[in-house]
Amino acid sequence: MLVFYNRSSDANNQSANSSSTGVQFRSRWNSTGIVVAGVTNTLGVGSLYLNYPLSLGVDSSNAVYVVDGGNHRIQQWLPNTASGTTVAGQSNAATGSALNFLNYPTDIALDASGNMYILDGGNNRVVYWAVGASVGVLIAGTGVAGSASNQFNQPLGLARDSISGTLYIADSLNHRVMQYLSGASTGILVAGGNGNGTNSNQLYYPRGLLYDASTNSLLIANNRAHNIVRWVLGSSTWTLIVGSSTGVIGNTPQLLSYPTDVILDPFGNMYVSDEGNQRIQYFLAGQTNGSTVAGVTGITSTALGFFNTPSSVVMDSQYSLYVVEYINARVQKFVQY
Repeated sequence: MLVFYNRSSDANNQSANSSSTGVQFRSRWNSTGIVVAGVTNTLGVGSLYLNYPLSLGVDSSNAVYVVDGGNHRIQQWLPNTASGTTVAGQSNAATGSALNFLNYPTDIALDASGNMYILDGGNNRVVYWAVGASVGVLIAGTGVAGSASNQFNQPLGLARDSISGTLYIADSLNHRVMQYLSGASTGILVAGGNGNGTNSNQLYYPRGLLYDASTNSLLIANNRAHNIVRWVLGSSTWTLIVGSSTGVIGNTPQLLSYPTDVILDPFGNMYVSDEGNQRIQYFLAGQTNGSTVAGVTGITSTALGFFNTPSSVVMDSQYSLYVVEYINARVQKFVQY
């Protein structure tokens, strides 16, 4: 593969050991991905396939959980296996509103035991699905689209505070983020809710989000404003992290195009799924100039190391990056070196 970005000579390269894993961290990844789930550019219902996957999670054993939206299910891929296992929803892609079905799920959060919190987007609800269960438990939403404090309208992003169990939902068409305390049936507005726009008290179709316990804030992929913002809980406005404060789209190291997800590593560095630019952008903590660590800016392809609509990114305990592609219907893994 032609290397467009020389990671080995990156002036921003970090080398450190994580006390929690003992694994050395280096801010460089192989430019060629490894397909760990799905069959490239092939939609299907069988256990080998995905159908417009939207998001993913990874557990402590590096098993990958893919939100297989078009098949209305969650697929688990164990390491080094060629096929997935349905762990929520129906393996035959059946959909419905009963609690043993999903309807175009959009995101997932895992707890330490592998239990799943599933954002069931088409049903406008969140369901809890215990390990080994055949049916979920409703924990948020009514199943009907709306803007009341107990309703959602096309929710696309989910984050969970692992200590308190509080959930945060990116209620995308309501341009807001709702907080659900553990056990609550009604949400609390914590970000946005002032219509769509680029003002600092507004969100514009929020997608992926992350709860940052160290600052008691949310990092939000503010999709149609083309930026990543930080919203401190209790605040009425956001602060810009990266991208444009006025909704300018772009493909430079400072700009984004329809970002869909955001994560942090243990060192505070940030990774953005920059979907419109077909790349994963890496931002050193506190920096606004990004480096492309996976994908090639503006190029769509089925080749390994390229993307077609990268919709979500996660990192495992070995600092490998996993990227799910909506159109290519696969998950690529990028190993650090």
